[in-house]
Amino acid sequence: MPIATWTRVSATLLARGLRSPGLGRDLITLAWRFRRRGWYRRAPFLPLPDRTYLRWRMFTAYGDSDAVPPVEDVIRYARWAARDS
Repeated sequence: MPIATWTRVSATLLARGLRSPGLGRDLITLAWRFRRRGWYRRAPFLPLPDRTYLRWRMFTAYGDSDAVPPVEDVIRYARWAARDS
């Protein structure tokens, strides 16, 4: 099995979100929740997640701070988080 990269996972999630508007909404909401605080004050002025926080989340979920989650895990979490809000 090829090693996933964040770019590949992001592209796959984008494609899946475009095919399913409900899933797309859940993924956008999830991405917004993970944004770095004060993202609008620092270049590149995009609501990206804080690297330290993301590494911590990967460590607590997968035991490896450099892990890249499988697409299905991200989708499952996005749908679960949407049900809970």
